[in-house]
Amino acid sequence: MSPVTRRTFLKTSALAAGAGLASRLTSSVWAKPAGASDDVRIGIIGLRNKGGDHLKQLLDLPGARVVALCDLDPQILSRAVEGIKGRRVAPFATTEARELLARPDVDAVVIATPNHWHALLTLWACQAGKDVYVEKPMSHTVWEGRKVIEAARKYGRVVQVGTQHRSDPGLLEASRYLREGHCGKMLHVHAVYFNLRKDIGYRLPWYPDWLNYDMFCGPAPMAPLERASLHYDWHWTWATGNGDLGNNGVHVLDMGLFFAGHQAPPRRIICLGGRYVVADRAETPNSMLAVYDYPDVPFIFEHRGLPAKPGVDYMDQTRGVRFGIVVQCEGGYFAGMNGGAVYDNNDKVVARFPGDGGAGHMPNFLGAVRSRRVGDLAAPADVAHTAASLCHFGNISYRIGEAAGLGRVQESLEAVPVAGKYLEGLAKNLGANGVDLSRDPLRLGQWIQVEGDNIAQVESGSESGLECARHLLRETHRPPYVIPEQV
Repeated sequence: MSPVTRRTFLKTSALAAGAGLASRLTSSVWAKPAGASDDVRIGIIGLRNKGGDHLKQLLDLPGARVVALCDLDPQILSRAVEGIKGRRVAPFATTEARELLARPDVDAVVIATPNHWHALLTLWACQAGKDVYVEKPMSHTVWEGRKVIEAARKYGRVVQVGTQHRSDPGLLEASRYLREGHCGKMLHVHAVYFNLRKDIGYRLPWYPDWLNYDMFCGPAPMAPLERASLHYDWHWTWATGNGDLGNNGVHVLDMGLFFAGHQAPPRRIICLGGRYVVADRAETPNSMLAVYDYPDVPFIFEHRGLPAKPGVDYMDQTRGVRFGIVVQCEGGYFAGMNGGAVYDNNDKVVARFPGDGGAGHMPNFLGAVRSRRVGDLAAPADVAHTAASLCHFGNISYRIGEAAGLGRVQESLEAVPVAGKYLEGLAKNLGANGVDLSRDPLRLGQWIQVEGDNIAQVESGSESGLECARHLLRETHRPPYVIPEQV
């Protein structure tokens, strides 16, 4: 069977399955006309994992009414519909997001799709007059993030991003405590994500035959899969995901921005790492160090995807943190993520700040939808764009890099002395897992100089390196899934 014929078959069969389901589950029998109550009528696009969590929360959230569900995968959509039977809701259901966006009984949408769809779906939603809660990172590229900001402003929409820790009361109070100077001058932020990432496997090229794979790929190239699973592992392919820097790194970097008060990317960024031990079809690193050279409070992001040692499933930690931030000050430090505590430099607790992980983030969004006060949002598009850009710039540095010996890597980090300490920790973790960096060296990115949303210069000074870096700021969308210059 030729590729064209096969793609046509996949698209036709998936659309037929989705149309059959949508015809059985038409407009919600519980949906009220617009303006009939203060409820915000919500459609959810993407129902696996995080989208499923949002569905559960919204079903129990006063002032929210789920009236429409969408997932490109008919199997996931069917499970979601089956799972809410008995909840006195019968939402419209479809595998086609544009059908949901066209409905007049939808006021706002929650987008929990793969990363490469976030910006385009947000744009479509704004154009359709819907407010948007979109999962992190807000965009797949720096350029996309700017287009989301422009769309939100042009169409007067409320856009909240799922960096929910901005709504954690413990973190809000702890950041205030540090900014009031109780621990002295803030020195640097160590943002960490230590989480075991196992082999995602390898298969001969294949196409999923139960959904519209053309639509799944959307703006990305429509290439056959070579990994074992369609879902979630798209994170580890550059065309659809942003690796762990953009997956969970965005949370810790965003909190670093919040604590330090930075509202823009730093002057320079460098990133290094590699994919070690596992031999699979993933493209993104499972060990990474990114350095953000803010002149006053530099950030060091560290990701470890390998265990503390071979044969165990537990991870290293730094000051009790595996997923969170350590904000080092002259007189002590804060450590945590769902709330946390401040310690003196002898590791004695000075103050505790209990948190809830940002449970109020969705209510914060719904409140702004009702009031139309974008300024009330905890994570509006412009704020979330800065956090996402830190991830994108770090990945760009990594992708234009090359293999380098440990000595050269250490020299490259001398401009930010504290980074050397964290490089030693990462190298130690790799060594504990049998990685010999003299034989399997780190990939060392180039220092990139940032000006707003643009890259002004790369360390090598080469035109080709700068051209490649600037291409990655935007990449290329596959027609017809294209964000226009003028949104």
